Amino acid sequence: MITKTQLRIKRVFDFSLVIVFFPFLLIPIIILIVIGTIDTKSYGIYTQYRIGQHGKPFKIYKIRTLKDGKHQLGHMNKYASKVGVFLRKSKLNELPQLFNVLIGDMSFVGPRPDLKGFADELKGEDRIVLLVKPGITGPATLKYKDEERVLERQKNPEHYNRTIIWVDKVKINKKYVENYSFYLDLTLILKSILNK
Repeated sequence: MITKTQLRIKRVFDFSLVIVFFPFLLIPIIILIVIGTIDTKSYGIYTQYRIGQHGKPFKIYKIRTLKDGKHQLGHMNKYASKVGVFLRKSKLNELPQLFNVLIGDMSFVGPRPDLKGFADELKGEDRIVLLVKPGITGPATLKYKDEERVLERQKNPEHYNRTIIWVDKVKINKKYVENYSFYLDLTLILKSILNK
């Protein structure tokens, strides 16, 4: 089980790493914001409230890839342009989350932050997932890197996500928290870079 000391070390590592990389990525992020603005005809930064550490909501930042309107789970790519699909597939749309890491809402590694109605409703032992900050990447993120494609093949994406994918993600993220080590975080970051 992750300890308070490990959580502090994890935060110091996150802050140090983002301070090193943020200056180099600031210009690319600004360019992506401009591209997102032109592509979607709306401001290129998309914000949404997600559930964070200890079940507290926070505002997540992404490059906008979808046009305004009602979007259905499992059909997101239908609402995105070719540029938007590329940004989502390459995960470049998630670069603004470096700001979330900088201010302490997120970590480089951890469970992906979910909408209200998932992590905030965890019960019993499953709530250990909420001990850590949500991550840009993590073991469940790596397993379900093609999640949108999987959901597109389902007759009822919402039901499949809630009863199959979400249940498995909770198991994976519990195992991450229970067996946490700094080396594990480094390994997951490396795997994420090599998987892109």
